Amino acid sequence: MPRRKMHVTDADGSPLRAALRRLREDTGVTEEFPADALAEAEQAARRPRLPAYDATELPLFTVDPPGSMDLDQAMHLERRDGGGFRVYYAIADVAAFVRPGQALDAEAHRRVMTLYYPDGRVPLHPAVLGEGAASLLPDHSRPALLWRFDLDADGRVEATDLRRALVRSRARLDYAAVQHALDSGTAEESLCLLREAGMRREALERARGGISLNVPEQEIVHRGNRYALAYRTPLPAEGWNAQISLMTGMAAAGLMLRAGTGILRTLPTAPERAVDRLRRVARALGVTWPEDMPYAVVIRALDPSHTQHAAFLQECTALLRGAGYTVFDRERPTERPVPADPGHAALAAPYAHCTAPLRRLVDRYTGELCLAAAAGTDPPEWVRAALDALPGEMETGARRAAQVERECVDLVEAALLRDRIGQVFDAYVVDVQEDRPTAGTVHLYEPAVVGHVEGDGDGPPLPLGHRMRVRVIEADPGRDKVWFAPA
Repeated sequence: MPRRKMHVTDADGSPLRAALRRLREDTGVTEEFPADALAEAEQAARRPRLPAYDATELPLFTVDPPGSMDLDQAMHLERRDGGGFRVYYAIADVAAFVRPGQALDAEAHRRVMTLYYPDGRVPLHPAVLGEGAASLLPDHSRPALLWRFDLDADGRVEATDLRRALVRSRARLDYAAVQHALDSGTAEESLCLLREAGMRREALERARGGISLNVPEQEIVHRGNRYALAYRTPLPAEGWNAQISLMTGMAAAGLMLRAGTGILRTLPTAPERAVDRLRRVARALGVTWPEDMPYAVVIRALDPSHTQHAAFLQECTALLRGAGYTVFDRERPTERPVPADPGHAALAAPYAHCTAPLRRLVDRYTGELCLAAAAGTDPPEWVRAALDALPGEMETGARRAAQVERECVDLVEAALLRDRIGQVFDAYVVDVQEDRPTAGTVHLYEPAVVGHVEGDGDGPPLPLGHRMRVRVIEADPGRDKVWFAPA
C-alpha cells in the first residue's frame, strides 16, 4: 500500500488528470487484462474451489475506505469467558480462484501488486474477482482463510487456529461510520471489542518499541482557478483495525518460523545517517525530539492534524526504506536458512504479509504456507517452487509502485504550484548535495510540498536543517517538477 496517500477531486480533462493518465500508460501496467487471463477469471468466478468447513454463521463485517470493493478481510470479535477476546479474521482465498501456472497466475506475477494513483488504481486481479467473486462483499458466501485468535485481557495471543472456510460477511462498514458508532455509543458489541482489543494491541506495540506511522492522507482539490492541498487525519478506528492485521501478520511469521519454511517481510534498523537527517527535519519543523527520546516515542506524540507534524510524518516514511522479503526452507537449510534476525524493525517483531491477497501477490503464497504449517503438512509444491523468485518479483513490484508514488507526488505538487510561479514561501532545508552545497531539497511549511532548490554556484551554502525563503521557478504537471530558488 502507498506510504504517501493522495487523492484528487479534480475534474476529468484537467491537465492533472491527463498527466495521471499518461503516467499509467507509461508504467506498462494498465487496467486492461489479457483476454486469456480475463477468460480464466470469469470462469473461476463461476466455479471457485469451495472449502468443506462452513463458517457462514459467523456475523463477520468488513472495515474499509468508503466505496471499496476489493475487500480482503472480514472480522468478528467476541468476549471470552473469564476475560480476554476471541477474534475471527477471514482473509480472501485467492488460491480458490487462481490456478498455478495458468494465464491469470502469470499476469498476477507480472503485476505483483495493485498500483495506487490519486485518481484511481490499477488492480492486481480482474474486477470480476478482485471486486466480485473473491471479495468478501456482504451477503455473499465466499471461500476464505479463517484465522481464530484467543487473546488474554491484555491483548496477547494465547492460541491460534487457521483453516479454509466458507464465510459470509454481514456488513460493509467504513472507518467514519465505525468511529461515529463508537463515539456515539451506538456500536454493536463486536465493534466495541475491536476498540478494546485494538487499544490493548497498541499498548503491547508501545511496550515492545514498535511503531505504526499515522500518516495523514493528502487531498488535492480544485478551488476556483487554483489547487489547494488538505490533510485527512486518520481516525482511531483505522489504527484499531490495522492492529488486527498486524497481529495476523506476526502470527503468520511465527507459524512459518516454527514450521521451518516461509517468507517474511523484513526491515533492518534505519541507518544512523537517515535518523540524523530526520532529526534535522524535526528541528526545522519545530518538532520536539530530545536526544535521549526513542524515535517511536516521538512519533506517538505527534498530532497528524497539525500541519508541521503531518509534514514530519511524511518524512518519517523514509525510515521504512530497505524493507524486503526473506525466504527460508527447511529442505534447503544451506541455501535458504532460517534468518538469524527475522525481525521487522518498525514492528519490533517477526512479521509476514498475509492479509491483502487481492492486492499483493506474496500474500497468496504466505496464506498457503501458513495453512500447511497450522496443519502440520508440507506446503504445496507450487508454493515451494515459487519461493526463490518471489523476493525478486516483489522487489520489482515495489520499485514500480514506489516510482508511481514518487511521480504522482511530483504531478500533484506541480499542479498545486503551477499558478504560483514567482511566489515566495517559507521552507526548511532537508538535504544538501555534498558536491554542490548550493543545491538540495526543501520542504515548504505550507503547503507540504517537497522540491529541488538551487542557488547561484558562487552563493552561500544552503542552511541544512534550517529555515529559508524560496521562490517557485518551475511547476508544470507532466512536464516540470517543482523547482525552487533561494528568495
